[in-house]
Amino acid sequence: MNRAIYIASLHISCGGKVQFRSRSICKLISSSSSSQVSSNSASQVGHGLTNLQNKTGPVQIMLHRITKNKLRPKKMASLESLNFDNLVLRSLPIDSAEEIQPRQVKGACFSKMKLSPVANPDTVAVSSSALRLLDLDEEQWQRAEFAEYFGGNKLLPGSQLAAHCYCGHQFGYFAGQLGDGAAMYLGEVVNKAGKRWEIQLKGSGLTPYSRQADGRKVLRSSIREFLCSEAMHHLGISTTRAGCCITSDTKVIRDVFYSGNPIREKATVILRIAPTFIRFGSFEIFKPLDPMSGRQGPSVGRKDILDKMLDYTIKTFYPKVYEDHPEDTGARNLAFYKEVMRLTAMLVAEWQCVGFCHGVLNTDNMSIAGATIDYGPFGFMDAYNPDHICNTSDDGGRYSYKKQPEICRWNLGKLAEAISMSLPEQEAKAELPLYDECYQRHYMEKMRKKLGLLRVAEDEDKALIESFLDTMDQTKADFTNCFRCLSQLLLPGTPGCDDAKEKILEYLVSQSCTAEELKKACKPQMDPREMQMMMMLMQVNPDLLSQLAGGHQRLLRELQKMEQAEELKDLTDAKKQETDRGKWSAWLDTYYVRLAKEVTTDANLEERNQERSKVMNANNPKFVLRNYIAQNAINAAEKGDYSEVQRVLKMLETPYSDTNDLESLAAKPSEDEGASTSTADEDSGATAGAGPSSASNQQQTSTAVKSCTGLSYDSKPPEWAANLQVT
Repeated sequence: MNRAIYIASLHISCGGKVQFRSRSICKLISSSSSSQVSSNSASQVGHGLTNLQNKTGPVQIMLHRITKNKLRPKKMASLESLNFDNLVLRSLPIDSAEEIQPRQVKGACFSKMKLSPVANPDTVAVSSSALRLLDLDEEQWQRAEFAEYFGGNKLLPGSQLAAHCYCGHQFGYFAGQLGDGAAMYLGEVVNKAGKRWEIQLKGSGLTPYSRQADGRKVLRSSIREFLCSEAMHHLGISTTRAGCCITSDTKVIRDVFYSGNPIREKATVILRIAPTFIRFGSFEIFKPLDPMSGRQGPSVGRKDILDKMLDYTIKTFYPKVYEDHPEDTGARNLAFYKEVMRLTAMLVAEWQCVGFCHGVLNTDNMSIAGATIDYGPFGFMDAYNPDHICNTSDDGGRYSYKKQPEICRWNLGKLAEAISMSLPEQEAKAELPLYDECYQRHYMEKMRKKLGLLRVAEDEDKALIESFLDTMDQTKADFTNCFRCLSQLLLPGTPGCDDAKEKILEYLVSQSCTAEELKKACKPQMDPREMQMMMMLMQVNPDLLSQLAGGHQRLLRELQKMEQAEELKDLTDAKKQETDRGKWSAWLDTYYVRLAKEVTTDANLEERNQERSKVMNANNPKFVLRNYIAQNAINAAEKGDYSEVQRVLKMLETPYSDTNDLESLAAKPSEDEGASTSTADEDSGATAGAGPSSASNQQQTSTAVKSCTGLSYDSKPPEWAANLQVT
């Protein structure tokens, strides 16, 4: 008998009404005896359902492995000894049907699953820091069985397979039941630190929520999600993690751009790790009939399940809220909603500050825990453009960069509607102004650090930040590099500050786009025949136009491009550089006036410059996962060379470093640099380095980090990067 079962048997022998407590989870067990076992000793019990026989007959006990004693794991785990404790499946209803085929799942939050093996699973890359969350070390991921377990071929001991049921508003319209169409819950691992992590496979095959799809993901989209999950974590932004990427010889058919040209691609699986994968859409399964879409959730009116979901979510992921409101469920639910609002506001503020665009901010892609989730057609901006759309299928620009804060607020409104049976909708929505306050506060705090405004907050700071963004927009300058280089300016009064300012001016001009790049960016994309049709619709049936392919917004953007293209036809590089230099010079003058307020009469300028540079470089990344960087890794991996994926991962693990060295990972030069212009994610739907030479002797000289193709990864993107499309 193992140790966990032995202790359970000992406790039951005391007889009676046994209550097992572990952290916030309780399970009441009844038997025919009358005495009671202490909750403290019961909390030592391990996990699983165990049938025990005592003198009064069989007793089924829910065992829960989170302990404060020697039963908690003390060392790293093996693949076969992961410390599973699948709490969510004990807490929320599971569909009784076992067939794995697309269907409506009523009255349940999860459906049972089975493994769907792939041929010859092969490890593309692993994230050591993510896997250590599960107490797995290098010895385990070097084993042959590693790819079998996390490719979906073998069942981990203690794992229980399930797919999550949820709904969602997609592009503003309620889509009804969605669910884990390509993901599978493996269980929850409690590590030796007592931290709970839910793990799932994405791309693991057919589920009841796959609809017309096959439940598989391909190599290109999986590499993008794997790398971006880890990139966001190391940027300090809340996110799901990716433990590994496993490809295979199983082939699936994909029409990348829905153009009638399908290709066969390798089925690929990633291991995703998070405290929870519950999202806003999880609570929309109770939604009644939507008058716009004519759809409803599969569990309409089931307040009993909604209450269970709220209780489980708050108790597990918002324990302070639960402790503060032990009896008043109304106050508890409102406090929970406000916390979700706060975390969401902080999350989107972080996105805006690094130029990250999610691409598909549907309610089913919004984490209830305030984490970035579901990486599909995401993108980090290269040249700053507030109207940047990273998802080429977002014709209306609903999820553009500048609209992300607004959309997340809209999604919070939909969450309020979803839980309205347990928290009055108007009471919840009355708190939405707090979202705006929290967003603005966090955004400004972060932006002040990015600009090195550390001493005191001035009223003029917001205008200074907006003018910096506006200058980047007008010059179409690189977002990441322009922020990064500002740390090399010296405070007014420092010897050499004028020279440093002149170097930064030249660098900012170099990071602005050329005349040809600007003309290309302003070139209309719409086919002339489509333009003619939409112009006609605007005149005869504007209501229909608004429902087609982005409608008025798309047409307006194209007309603006046509007008801009006409204005730019005679623009030369020399003229643009002259204009750009004037704009950047004017902004730098304003910036220096503000920086003067950072200097006091007794200030040690050398120390202030060092402090300022340190803070700015810790908030302005040198490296982000630009599309062309991901594409380089994809191009190599599709030829069987995974070294570039590993090199890029290593680079992204230290995004703020000036001394990033990738030479320890060998890389072969690519024969067709930039040949592919497709980085589509149908499944989910460079010359100068980053900063001029050091402006002060206390700053370290940057070393260019190059790809296998020789491109510098801290540079403006190469010209071919503009042709990349993600959909």
